[in-house]
Amino acid sequence: MKTVQYTEVKGWSTGYLAILGVLGAIIVVGLGAAYYMEHQGHWVTGMSNQVVWGMPHVFAIFLIVAASGALNVASIGTVFGKPMYKPLARLSGLLALALLAGGLAVLVLDLGRPDRLIVAMTKYNFRSIFAWNIFLYTGFMVIVAVYLWFMMEARMNRYYKTAGYAAFIWRLILTTGTGSIFGFLVARPGYDAAVMAPMFIVMSFSFGLAIFMLVLMASYKWLARPLGDAVLGRLKNLLGVFVAAALYFVAVQHLTNLYAAEHHAFEAFMLLDGGIYPLLFWGGFVVVGSILPMVLVWHPAFSASRTWLGVASALVILGGLTQIYVILIGGQAYPMEMLPGHEIISSAFFDGVVAGYSPSLPEFLLGMAGVGVALIMVVIGVKVLRFLPVTLADEAVDPHATAKA
Repeated sequence: MKTVQYTEVKGWSTGYLAILGVLGAIIVVGLGAAYYMEHQGHWVTGMSNQVVWGMPHVFAIFLIVAASGALNVASIGTVFGKPMYKPLARLSGLLALALLAGGLAVLVLDLGRPDRLIVAMTKYNFRSIFAWNIFLYTGFMVIVAVYLWFMMEARMNRYYKTAGYAAFIWRLILTTGTGSIFGFLVARPGYDAAVMAPMFIVMSFSFGLAIFMLVLMASYKWLARPLGDAVLGRLKNLLGVFVAAALYFVAVQHLTNLYAAEHHAFEAFMLLDGGIYPLLFWGGFVVVGSILPMVLVWHPAFSASRTWLGVASALVILGGLTQIYVILIGGQAYPMEMLPGHEIISSAFFDGVVAGYSPSLPEFLLGMAGVGVALIMVVIGVKVLRFLPVTLADEAVDPHATAKA
């Protein structure tokens, strides 16, 4: 493989400024939505005493999980020594940091009192998984930043492999922590499962890679830089495997629940008679977010088309958001068993009743602002630093391309 040359985005084209303007507008609108909810109170949202995590949390968790997965491309090159992935490592690291920052921005703004974040960062309850997650998030930021520094600074190159191993291990721990938020919540019948942690890790692989592929293809299309079929072919096959693995782990989660009689009612709610939740699960995650993308990336009629590859990536992202929505909102909507072994005859607190939730516009706009934060960090990052290779043509990145020619 030839020596890879990197360069910043040159000039201030109208297209580049337009992208900055659109992303900036999305962020400003999201900040306005956060300001509105902070001053009016959460009654203007769809959240309630039963559903305390709403649409902003769906976006935040999705972005945080995807951040871990976006680093996967860099890890394959550094940890597993695959040379074709090494030129992509810088963009992979940048996207991982940006997605995590976008997710955390949504979480902070949804606190209602963002200024109280300092309390959460200085007063710890180590019996809570949320306290541990603060260390996991900040640790990920620091380790990936150091990883990028060692990767991009010639004098530090000899340490970058060690940093790559550390980033790989930390990203697994990070996503384990995110999945464990649900796995450790014994009060909710839909959570409380050990498979949540590995399931979130595998889902992060597909969510993060789908976003990475869209960002990669869009960047090279707009910058008119060569992007060969060899790189996209590897990423496409990897995406199909990750999507299949995520679908498998979700199936294991539900089949395990179905084995235990105590979870039968919850599974019936999520898979059959729970209203919007079975529809989102089967239609959104299983069909649109899993089966269709696998057909598009593996069937010969579609697999050679970059357009269909982009569609497959977008469907994985849509399916991922749907799956997080089903897990998060559906798990809260299903009533908690407050008094096991007893039947509640009546309650003024809606005990035993399925909670309703309709996301409000401000919630959606705040979530989209997190996406805007992540993307604008990438757009600015590739402008000021050398994250993107000059070329990813087959003859530049594929050691076998010259021999084939």
